[in-house]
Amino acid sequence: MPTKTNAARLLDQMGIHYELREYEVDPDDLAAETVAGKIGLPPEQVFKTLVARGDRHGICLAVISGNAELDLKALAAASGDRKIQLVPVKELQALTGYIRGGVTALAAKKDYPAYVDETVELFDVISISAGVRGLQILLTPADYLKATKARLSRLAHPK
Repeated sequence: MPTKTNAARLLDQMGIHYELREYEVDPDDLAAETVAGKIGLPPEQVFKTLVARGDRHGICLAVISGNAELDLKALAAASGDRKIQLVPVKELQALTGYIRGGVTALAAKKDYPAYVDETVELFDVISISAGVRGLQILLTPADYLKATKARLSRLAHPK
C-alpha cells in the first residue's frame, strides 16, 4: 500500500473518499500526459497544479488538465491581478513544500488561493498529484473543489 501523503491525510480528515494510484517515475519526463498513460487515464482527466505569482495578490495555484496550456491572462483576470507569471521551478519547494511533478493544491505549506479550469466538471473522477512524484489521488471534481476551496474559471486552452 502506498504511503499516505499530507494531501491524503487532509482528505481523510475531511471525510473525502479517494483512491491512491502509484506509477513509475521518469525524472526526465514528468509531463501530465506521461503520468496519465501510466495510471490508465486520458490526459484531460489528469490535472496538473502550476504555481504563479501575481503583481497584486502574490502566489496562487492554477489547476489545469494535462493536455492543456495555462492562459496567463485568464489566470490574472480570475485572481484579480494585472500581470501574472509562473514561479521558477527552483522556488516551488520553498513556497509549497512540494517539488516539480509533485505539486498539489492540497496541504501545501500555505493555503494559497487555487483556481481550477472549468473543464474539471466534465469528469466523474479526476487525478491530481498526491504531493510526491509517483503517486496520484483520484477523486470527484466536487470533492476536490471542496477540499481546495478552489474557484472555477476558464484558465486554459488546448496545447
